[in-house]
Amino acid sequence: MIDEVSCIRGHIDVTPQVRGMIDSEMNSRYSQAMHDTWANVGEQMQMLAALSARHAQAIGRNQLQAATAAWTGWRDLLPDLLIPRADALAAEYIRDAGQRFVLFLDTLCQRGDAAIEREKDGFRPVLAFNYDMIVDGRTLPDPVNYALVRIHPPAGTAAPREDARPWVIIDPRAGHGSGIGGFKSESEVGVALKHGHPVYFVIFFRDPEPDQTLADVCAAEAAFLRELHNRHPHAPKPLVTGNCQGGWAAMILAATHSDLMGPVVIAGAPLSYWAGETGRNPFRYFGGIAGGAVPAALAADLGGGKFDGANLVLNFEMLNPGKTWFRKNYDLFANVDRDASHFLDFERWWSGFYFMNENEIRWIVENLFIGNRLTRGEAVLSDGTPVDLKRIEAPVIVFASHGDNITPPQQALNWIPDLYPTAKEIEACGRVIIYTLHDSIGHLGIFVSAQVANRQHEQIGSVIKTIESLAPGLYEMLIVKSGEATKVSFEARSIDDVLKLDDGRDEEVEFAAVAGWSEWATKTYELTLQPMLQALVTPDIAAAQKRLHPLRQQQYLLSHRNPLLVNIGELAHEMRTHRAPAATDNPLLKLEKMVADAIERSWDLYRDSRDAGIELLFHGLYGTPWMKHLGTLRRARRQSHDVSRLPHIQEAISKAKLGGYAEGIVRMLILLARTRGSVRRDRLERSDRLLHSRPPFNSMTPEMRSRMIYEQSLIVEFAGPEAITSLEDLLSDPVDRYSALNLVLDVAGPIADMDAPTVAMFKRFQRTLLTMARDWYDPEGAVASPAGDDGAERGRTGSGASSRLTESAA
Repeated sequence: MIDEVSCIRGHIDVTPQVRGMIDSEMNSRYSQAMHDTWANVGEQMQMLAALSARHAQAIGRNQLQAATAAWTGWRDLLPDLLIPRADALAAEYIRDAGQRFVLFLDTLCQRGDAAIEREKDGFRPVLAFNYDMIVDGRTLPDPVNYALVRIHPPAGTAAPREDARPWVIIDPRAGHGSGIGGFKSESEVGVALKHGHPVYFVIFFRDPEPDQTLADVCAAEAAFLRELHNRHPHAPKPLVTGNCQGGWAAMILAATHSDLMGPVVIAGAPLSYWAGETGRNPFRYFGGIAGGAVPAALAADLGGGKFDGANLVLNFEMLNPGKTWFRKNYDLFANVDRDASHFLDFERWWSGFYFMNENEIRWIVENLFIGNRLTRGEAVLSDGTPVDLKRIEAPVIVFASHGDNITPPQQALNWIPDLYPTAKEIEACGRVIIYTLHDSIGHLGIFVSAQVANRQHEQIGSVIKTIESLAPGLYEMLIVKSGEATKVSFEARSIDDVLKLDDGRDEEVEFAAVAGWSEWATKTYELTLQPMLQALVTPDIAAAQKRLHPLRQQQYLLSHRNPLLVNIGELAHEMRTHRAPAATDNPLLKLEKMVADAIERSWDLYRDSRDAGIELLFHGLYGTPWMKHLGTLRRARRQSHDVSRLPHIQEAISKAKLGGYAEGIVRMLILLARTRGSVRRDRLERSDRLLHSRPPFNSMTPEMRSRMIYEQSLIVEFAGPEAITSLEDLLSDPVDRYSALNLVLDVAGPIADMDAPTVAMFKRFQRTLLTMARDWYDPEGAVASPAGDDGAERGRTGSGASSRLTESAA
C-alpha cells in the first residue's frame, strides 16, 4: 500500500500521517541499501587483503627457495673456482663463450632472414607433409582466406582407405600461421595417418579477403565438409580437431552445421573465458584492465582496417617475459651446437604474423574474450545465424592441461556446466562429452609435443572408431601407463566433478561487469575517436605501423640486412670450422648457468609482482558493489529443471516394454556400464564390434544404431526399476534370452574381473529373465552354470531346466 501511495505522491493530497509513513519507509530502504553496500565494500577489502597476503607469501616462498638453491650452488662451486688451473679454465671458457656468441648471433640472423623471405612469399603453412589443394576458399561465392588441403602419407606409411572416416584438423588463427598441428611427423597429422584416416587440413593465408567475416569463414568450412562427403560417400562423418582458437571455430561449425560433423576434438581450446582460479590465471584479467574491446578496435583502425596478429603473439610472449626475453635466448646460446636447427624450425611458425579484418577481431573479442556469449547462447554470427552449443549432436572430446596458462582446464571445461546444469541433462539431450586432462604440459605442447602426440592424441585416435558406441553422458578419459601397455577407460563424471577443478565462480560477476563496461567504452570510442582515426590513417601509415611493430623490428635488426651483422655468417663459418667447446666439467660453465638462473629469477619476480598487481587492480575496480551490480544484471545462467518431465523422455519411458532382442542387449550393456561407473577401452571395443558385426545390428544404419543407444539410455536413466523388470518383455523368447545374456557377458569380460556391483547387476538380469548365461559362476564360489556344449545346446533349443534360473538358484 505504501508503495502505491508513494507512486502517486504529489498527485493527490495525503495526510501528514501517511506522508510520515512514506518517508519512514523510504528512509528505511535507503538505510538498508547503504548498509548492504558498505558491507559489500568491507567484504571486498577483506578479499583484497587476503589476496595480497596470498600473493606476497607465494612470491616470498618462491624467491626464498630460489635464493636457498642459489646459495647452495655458489657454496659448492666456490672450491672449484679456487684451483691452480683457474687461468687455463678461464681461457678455455672465454674461447668457447665467444664462439657460442657468434654462432648464437648467426642463428638469430638466419631466423630474421628466413622470416623476411617467408613474408615476401606470403608465409606458407609449416606442414611437414606434402599436400594437395582441394578447395580454395578464395574462389567461393563469399571468398575467405581459408583452404582445404589433403595430406599425403609419407613414404613407408600405408595409404588410407577411402571408406575410412576423414580426419580434419583446424589450426588456430591467433596471430601465427597454419600448420602447427602437422609441424612434424609425431603430431596430430601423423597420428591420424597412422590410424588409416584420410587426413585433411584447413589452412589459411596471411591476409584476409576484403569484407571477410567469421560467418563467411564458417560457411566456407561447411563447404569443405560437404566436399569431403562427396569424396568419401561411404565413410562415416568427418572427425574434426580444433586446436586452441581452432577449437571454438570447430564448435561453432558443429553447432551451426551439425548434419555435417562427426566427433569433435578440441585441444587447448578456450570456451568459457571468465573461468579460472584466483591467483593462478592472470591472462583473463588483462581485458578488464586494458579497456575491454577498445584496444582491438583501436589497433584495427591504426592498421587501416586490419588487425595485426603480431599483437596477439606479443601478448602471449608477455605472459612469461623471463622465458621469452631471456631463457629461450640463453638456452640457444648455451646449446647452440645442438639446438640451432630445432630453434630455426620452430621459429618458422612462431615468427610468421597473420592478419584479421576489423569485424573478425571485434566479433572474437566482444563475443568470446570479453563478452563470453558463446556458452550463454547469446552469440550471433554477422549473417544473423545464432550459435547454440547445445545443438551439437556429435560426441565432443576436450583435451586440456593443468600446465596450460593460456587455456587452463576451467576455461576449457566450464562451458559444460554453463550449458548443462546436471549430467542428467547431457543424457537427456543424447550428448556424449568426454574430457581428458594432462598434469603438466604447456599450451603449445598440447598440439606440438611429440610426447603428447604419442600418448594423448594416439589414444584419442585409437578410440574414435568406438566412441560413438558410448551411451550419452559426461565422461573423463583416463590414460594410464602400465608397463609397456597403456590402459584407457571412460569414467562417468558429474557436473560437480567439473566444477571441482575451479575454486568457485563468484568472481565471474566481475567479468560480466567488464563486458558491460566494454560495451559502453566501445560505443564511446566509435562516436569520438574512431571516425577521426579512420580518416587520418592512410595505407602508408598502416604499412609503416606494421613494419615498426617490435616483433618485426626484432627480425629486421637481427638479420644480415643490418650493416653491423652483414659479415656474421662468414665469422660463424670460421667458428664452426675451428670449434673448441669447453669441457663439460668446466666450473665456469656451471657459473654461467647459475648467473642465467639468477637473471631468470629476476624476470620471474617481475612477472609474479606484475600479475599480482593486475589481479588486485582488477578486483579493486570491478569488485565494487556498483560494478558487481552491473555484472549481476548481465550475468545470465541457464536454469536447471526437471528433465524427466520433458516430452521426449516421457515418450522413451513409455516405450520401456517395447522392442526386442536388439533393445534388450543394448539396455543390459548400458545398465552394466552405469553400474561400473566406467567403461574400459577393451569393453568398448567389444561392444562396438557387437553393434556393428552381429545381427540384427549389422543391418542397421549408424543413425538407427545411435538412436537405439540414446533411447535405451533414457530408459535406463529415467525409468527406474522398470528398466530392468521390462527386460522380460523385450526378451520374451527363451532362445533370445540365452543368446542375449551370453553376448552381454562376452562384452563384459571375464567374470573374475567383475566388481561386486557388476556381478550383482548381471545376476539381476538372470533372475529377471529366468535364464543363466553360459559358463556363469558366482565369483564368491558358488558355481551355478552348466558347462560345455550341452548347456549351449539346451540354451539354443530353449529347453532344459539348466537354462533357467529360479530365485533361489540366483
